[in-house]
Amino acid sequence: MLLWREELERQEVERLAPYAMKSRDSRGREFPEDEHTYRTPYQRDRDRVIHTTAFRRLEYKTQVFIIIEGDYYRTRLTHTIEVAQIGRTIARALRANEDLTEAICLAHDLGHGPFGHSGEETLDQLMADHGGFDHNHQSLRIVEKLEQRFPEFYGLNLSWEVREGIMKHESEYDRGLAFSFDPDKRGTLECQIVNAADEIAYSTADLDDGLRSGMITPDQLSDVTLWREVIEELGINLSIGFSEMDRHRVIRRLVGKGVTDLVQATNDLLIANNIQSVDDIRNMPSNVVTYSEAMQTNNRELKDFQYENLYRHWRVMRMASKARRFLTQLFVLYVEEPRLLPWETQARLENETIHRVVCDYAAGMTDRYALQEYQKLFDPMKRV
Repeated sequence: MLLWREELERQEVERLAPYAMKSRDSRGREFPEDEHTYRTPYQRDRDRVIHTTAFRRLEYKTQVFIIIEGDYYRTRLTHTIEVAQIGRTIARALRANEDLTEAICLAHDLGHGPFGHSGEETLDQLMADHGGFDHNHQSLRIVEKLEQRFPEFYGLNLSWEVREGIMKHESEYDRGLAFSFDPDKRGTLECQIVNAADEIAYSTADLDDGLRSGMITPDQLSDVTLWREVIEELGINLSIGFSEMDRHRVIRRLVGKGVTDLVQATNDLLIANNIQSVDDIRNMPSNVVTYSEAMQTNNRELKDFQYENLYRHWRVMRMASKARRFLTQLFVLYVEEPRLLPWETQARLENETIHRVVCDYAAGMTDRYALQEYQKLFDPMKRV
């Protein structure tokens, strides 16, 4: 017997918590479409995101280490997959909507440009007098305008809740500015779960890559509370060495501790505030997805350590400095000589300003493509 969409939606009502966002209660799409036979709206959104060009390009966009540093470090794509995996785990435990959570997870970093946060900061500076640049807004721009896969409309025509989740994405380095998505209200529980999943994913994965690269050593972490706790729990004797298997075990345990604490603390808060509906979530004065006070303190300590010892490491700073120069010179050249842009990009100048068109083009580049463009345009010995 086939499982039709109507049955899936009925099961959501029975299975999910009263405060979870149900597919049948979605505010819908900007452009009306017939419902799918056997997929819910959020399942369709997830699939549409996966099939975008922007999603595939994440494979060659920087997380911390530029792609030329090696094949074993996280990219934006592997980070996104890890966020989705953690997000689904948290959503399932809290009886939230896994499909909505996953769709937002997969879309949350589509708007990142090449070269990680240094690339985003560079684009924002270059666009300071032309509307600025923010990767949340760029993600929304991608799914609403730049991806063209349907003859009836621009963009992907995603549901209101997924687009809201993109705009209300927040992390240590991002602040959501929702504008037309109920900016005075909290995001859905699923939206808040994505924020937490992103934080768990990048903090543990960046530590893993830092240790793998040798930029961080176990000895440097000796004063970090979470590190000490995990080393003790796993019975690792650092005096006799720290193996690759030890690193895998530590990172896995850190992810598990973060998720477990988050689920328990969030559930306690939901009960304490008698949360019974999506509106209850939206009307809270602060997000309900949270850690315990002890874990918040320990996470802050780990983040501060990574900021000083990894993100500000001289090798990472050199990569970021090079990236800023590459991207700035490319941007300025395209603005000064727009005929260097591909035909289809030039065509957009009929309806968009030169700076926004160039910004979209530059933000869509992978690290590898940006470096190749730089060589073609600035190296006289390189064929164009």
